[in-house]
Order: sequence, then structure tokens, then C-alpha cells
Amino acid sequence: MPNPNTALIERFYTAFQNLDAESMAACYAPDILFQDPVFGVLHGKEAGDMWRMLLGRATDFTLTYDSIKSIGQVASAKAVARYTYSATGNTVVNEINARFAIRDGLIAEHTDVFDLWRWSRQAFGMKGWLFGWTPQMQRAIQTKARKALKEYRQKARP
Repeated sequence: MPNPNTALIERFYTAFQNLDAESMAACYAPDILFQDPVFGVLHGKEAGDMWRMLLGRATDFTLTYDSIKSIGQVASAKAVARYTYSATGNTVVNEINARFAIRDGLIAEHTDVFDLWRWSRQAFGMKGWLFGWTPQMQRAIQTKARKALKEYRQKARP
């Protein structure tokens, strides 16, 4: 029998490949704790809304994933997302190491780790190359992402 936690992560990434944010969100526990370098920490419905926003804007998007491992209630995977960053029109290839904590058959914690400076160089070009490593630029990236999510959530749920 396949490992149910591995199957859950497989289901999550298959939905991601298919730009199906609803199915991705359905893999999350209601009190999900999500974290990545761009959005920082998100709780509960914010995480699902982040995927809805991002996938709703996605252009030229592809995702590959592999190395799904599950030990007890902890899982990990590697993913590579390729897409056009909407703010600049630049192509981004983001290599992600993901960690998951699973509770009652749902993802309770999801942490994506990637090199934000590498991401910013691709997304912003020379500006990202020169300043993407600085804490000020990294905070600005996170502030902009959080603002976009807040605006998306206000429009989606007036």
C-alpha cells in the first residue's frame, strides 16, 4: 500500500501542476502554517488564497517535482517552478525545497525554502542582482507580496 502522506504530497503537487488552487488548498488543514521567503508566514485561509492569487496570474507556468520522502508525519519534496514574473515579464526558474508536517491526513505546516537572491535576480534583473541580497530589498519583496495578497483577499471576499 502506498504511504498516505506521500500520496497527499503527490496530490498537492499534481494540483499545482494543473493550476488547481482549490485542490491544493483542500490538502491543507484549516489552521495551516505556511512559510516561504517571499510571503513570510501565512496562516489558515491566507495560504489557500495565496495559491489562488498566484495561479490565477500564472503565465507560461510549469512545475516539476521529485524526491518526495515521508517519515512518520513529516514529508519533504523538491520542486522546480518555471514561470513569467508578471511584474517584469522576466522568466523565473525557482528551485524549491519543501517540508511538510502532516496531521490527520492534511498538511498542517508547509515551508518552502529557496534562494531569494537568486529569485530576485531572475525576477528583477539587474536591480535584483545588485540589491536582492540586501535585507532592505528582501523586506520590500515580502511587503509587496503581502500587500498584493491582502488586496486579492479584499476583492475576493468583500
